[in-house]
Amino acid sequence: MLCCLLKRLLAAAVLSVVLGSVAFASGGNDFLPQSFAGWTKSGPVQSTVDPANADAAYPAVLKEYGFAGAETATYTRADGRKLTVKAARFNDASGAYGAFTFYRQPSMGTERIGTKAASANQRILFFRDNVLVDAKFDRLTEMSAAELRELAGMLPAAKASAENLPSLPGYLPKGHAVENSAKYILGPQALVAQKGPLTPEQVDFSHDPEILMQDYSSASGPLTLTLIQYPTPQIAGERLRALQSAEQSSPNALLVRRSGPLVDVVTGAVGSSDARALLNSVNYEAEVTWNEATSMSKRDNIGNLIVGVFALTGIVLLISLIFGIFFGGIRILMKRLFPDRVFDRPEDVDIIQLHLQ
Repeated sequence: MLCCLLKRLLAAAVLSVVLGSVAFASGGNDFLPQSFAGWTKSGPVQSTVDPANADAAYPAVLKEYGFAGAETATYTRADGRKLTVKAARFNDASGAYGAFTFYRQPSMGTERIGTKAASANQRILFFRDNVLVDAKFDRLTEMSAAELRELAGMLPAAKASAENLPSLPGYLPKGHAVENSAKYILGPQALVAQKGPLTPEQVDFSHDPEILMQDYSSASGPLTLTLIQYPTPQIAGERLRALQSAEQSSPNALLVRRSGPLVDVVTGAVGSSDARALLNSVNYEAEVTWNEATSMSKRDNIGNLIVGVFALTGIVLLISLIFGIFFGGIRILMKRLFPDRVFDRPEDVDIIQLHLQ
C-alpha cells in the first residue's frame, strides 16, 4: 500500500514538473503583448516555429530570412472593433527587413511605425528590430497608427548586433526611385519569387551574397538597379567577369559595374544615358574602424608616471619643510619672548636617578 502511494506521488511530481516547464516555455515564447492602447487579446494565440504554418506559399523564403517563430492573435476593444495581428520573429533585423520588403507592395503608402512601415487600406505592415508585424483592422480610425506605434514599442528588442540593419540601402540612389519598390534578398528562393533580372546561378549564392533591387523611372523607360554585396572585393571581381560575359553576349540586356565588394547591375532600358548614369551613381565607401591607439597617451606613458612620482615626492618634501620651519620658528620665537615660561620650563625638567651603588 505504501509502495503504491509513493509511486503515485512520484508520478504526480514528475507530471507537475513537466507541465510547469511546458507552461513556462509557452509563456516565454510569446512576444505579442496581452493588451496595448485599449486593445486586448481575445481567444487563443496561435504560435508556430514552422515557416510552412506561417506562410504556406513561401516557407523556403522565410527560412532564408532566418525565420524563428510566429504568432497570430486577435485583439478587440470595448466598442466592438476587431484587430488581427500576425507577427513573425527572425534571427536578426536584416531578416525582418528582408521579409518586410518581400511582402510590401509598391502600391502601399509609407507609414511612420516601428523601423519601417507600409499600409494599404485596413492592412498595415511594419517591423521593429527583428519582429515583422502584419496588422489588419476591421475599421480604421485616426488613432490606428498611434495604436500600432504603441504596439511596436512593446515588442521585444533585439540584442547586440541582431538589431543592426543591412548597409546596402545606403548605397541606393534616391532620385527617380519608385517608392516602396526595394527588395532585400538573402537566398535563391526569394530571388526567384521576386522574379529578379538575374538568375541564382548568375549571382552564385555559395558566397552568401546580399542583394537589394529597386525600380527607377526614366524618360527612356523603367530601370531596375540590383546591388549585390559579396564578402570580399576578390569574389565580387570574379562574379563581375561572369556577368560581363553575359553582358557581351546580350549587350541590350544589362549593364554591369563593380565598386569594392559591390556588383552593380542595371536592367531595363539599358541603352539610354539614364541607365549609365544610374549605374555610375553607386560608389562603395569602405569604413575602417581602428581600435588601437595610434600614439601613446600621457596616462599610458611610463616616463610621465615616473616624473609624476618625483613631482609628488618634491611637493610632499616642500610641504614638510614649510611646516617644520613654521613650528620650529614658533618654538624659537616663544623661547626668546617668554624664556622658561612656555617651553623648557624648570618644573617640566626631571632627571631620573637610579642611585646605583
